[in-house]
Amino acid sequence: MKKRKISKNAFIQTCCIFCALVLLVLIYCFGIYSPVKQNYVFQVQRGTSVSMIAKQLKTAKLIDSESMFKIAVRGNGGQVQTGKYDIPAGTSVWKIARMFAKGDVATTVVVIPEGMTVRQIKELLLQMPNLTGGVECGNGTDLPVCDLADGDLFPDTYRVAKGTSRLAVLDLMRKKMEETKSNWEKTGSIMPAPLKNWNEVITLASIVQKETPKASEMPVVASVYINRLRKKMRLQADPTVVYVLTNKLGDMRGAPLLRGHLKIESPYNTYTNYGLPPAPIANVGMDAIRAVIQPADTNYLFFVADGQGGHKFAKSYEEHMKNHADWRAIKNFKNKN
Repeated sequence: MKKRKISKNAFIQTCCIFCALVLLVLIYCFGIYSPVKQNYVFQVQRGTSVSMIAKQLKTAKLIDSESMFKIAVRGNGGQVQTGKYDIPAGTSVWKIARMFAKGDVATTVVVIPEGMTVRQIKELLLQMPNLTGGVECGNGTDLPVCDLADGDLFPDTYRVAKGTSRLAVLDLMRKKMEETKSNWEKTGSIMPAPLKNWNEVITLASIVQKETPKASEMPVVASVYINRLRKKMRLQADPTVVYVLTNKLGDMRGAPLLRGHLKIESPYNTYTNYGLPPAPIANVGMDAIRAVIQPADTNYLFFVADGQGGHKFAKSYEEHMKNHADWRAIKNFKNKN
């Protein structure tokens, strides 16, 4: 019986098919298959070797083979970065290695509303479980973030790595406000008279921020206070009294502001003192800063709530008293219903 001779082309074709099958198996094993059955948060500690990380992943049933993980790490540059990583269900060994190599750590969103005081911001940060550490510096620590005052922080939405310290978040906010100030100085330090410096801009912005949540209304509110400053009138801003009464917390927490409170002795009380308070009473966003730098061109000297989330403005005291009576009628109607 004659042996059938395999042609050279058939041999090459067979080898190609075999290599293709091997490649498909590798792609499946490294890039598609995953033993990860549910979302998992994995911590890569500083100084941990790739071999130890592979063992930890295998123990957690996030990979089936330590060797495959090591190969995948080498294929992604041979390094891993420390941090917490969100590993979704179905993540392949190659994707895990690439995630660790790029430092694609798990993140958390920190939202700081505008108009909060430093005390309120610290209280809020302490309620965020994905952050670590306290909000006060330890003994002997001398960093800019250790001596924060209202007006030093920029409220915003910050995306940070899970496990970021709360002091680091405060420092991010401090640096962003420093950057805002620097940009203002670079553009010529524009401000309306009689304001003289950045502290006065932010101080007035903090009052505007506390008076109205409406960005569209802020330039008009700012114009009222600018006009009163120019006419040497007391600002008579309720938020400044609240700031004193609450020991710089800035929130009465349901308690009413009474007429007698307006007489409290403090340089921050704009009912008993002329001009601006000595420093900001809250941390402000860009809308309030812009409103003070570029206030509306008005002759308004008074404003009162309109019962719909905004305010009614007046040029004269008589008009203001009418608006005030309207507001009292709205409040009485709401209380009865």
